Amino acid sequence: MLPVLRAVADREEYTVAAIRANTAAALGLSADELAERLASGTQAVFANRIGWAVQYLKAAGVIRAVRRGVYQVTDRGLDLLATRPPELSVKALRRYPEFLEFLARAAGNPSAGTVAAPVNENKATPEELLESSFKELRLALTRDLLDQVSNGSPAAFEQIVVDLLVAMGYGGSVEDAGKVVGRSGDGGIDGVIKQDKLGLDVIYIQAKRWKDNVGSPEVMKFSGSLTKRHASRGVFITTSSFTKDAMDFVESMPQKIVLIDGLQLASLMIEHNVGVAPAKSYTIKRIDQDYFDNL
Repeated sequence: MLPVLRAVADREEYTVAAIRANTAAALGLSADELAERLASGTQAVFANRIGWAVQYLKAAGVIRAVRRGVYQVTDRGLDLLATRPPELSVKALRRYPEFLEFLARAAGNPSAGTVAAPVNENKATPEELLESSFKELRLALTRDLLDQVSNGSPAAFEQIVVDLLVAMGYGGSVEDAGKVVGRSGDGGIDGVIKQDKLGLDVIYIQAKRWKDNVGSPEVMKFSGSLTKRHASRGVFITTSSFTKDAMDFVESMPQKIVLIDGLQLASLMIEHNVGVAPAKSYTIKRIDQDYFDNL
């Protein structure tokens, strides 16, 4: 927030775009830094932070909106800059009653007067905090899901792989996929599955419900199986991990072999809603500037 306040400190009027440009120049940000996006990919991190900084500074009365999308520093803002603060945090803005009222309204308690609502005191924006929490929840779910898969029965693992491949668009239907996958009955899956619904091409599948890492010897055997069947594509799935030798070996093979370790398997299950169900959804909305510009 401090660089944004400094960017408008000459009492001139600035659009948000101009504030972004001036702040980026003052901070010496590179093109790559400006292009960095939130984890959701919906907005650039820098633009998101500028937007929230402007909103917070306006709520505290240190800048004001002279008209739609155009801002100017206030006397209060200049007085704040005159104290030469090393940084400007949410905590520092709490000295202003208007900002406390803003926090109370944001918490859905407009009658709270000057009672401050709980708010993040660090330098992350609300979207960044939400996405960070989402990542933590996603990681915890991935680990729990992998535990479920690893501790289940061989038959359950077989069904999980079939369901996942079908959910990803392979095999046509669960019935078709189940007929050709799952022949070994030894805790792994060895078979072929249709690459498309018409069965114009097939993919050879091998899956190992292992605790130990899968090394290059196992991948070599899989490659040999592909060669015997004149197959050009294969997917090797494991609940554990692959060694570096195994991954290096795949790079030198004439066939296209995809290695999917336990974490990737769990992530794919989450992405394609296999073994998971939505618990709660949140929709983040932003101002539709086009709507207001056309009024």
